[in-house]
Amino acid sequence: MDTQTILVFLLFAIALAYVGRLVYKSLQVKKDGCGGNCKCGVDFSDIKPKS
Repeated sequence: MDTQTILVFLLFAIALAYVGRLVYKSLQVKKDGCGGNCKCGVDFSDIKPKS
């Protein structure tokens, strides 16, 4: 194999590992009971429920 083909395969493998890591991290369950995109630091005490 020539150098260019090896570099293409290497870059493809790195990109595949990166995407796989992103998918793996997005599917992991958080241990603190909070979802990935929640706003846990927001104070909801001023919000009144609909009656």
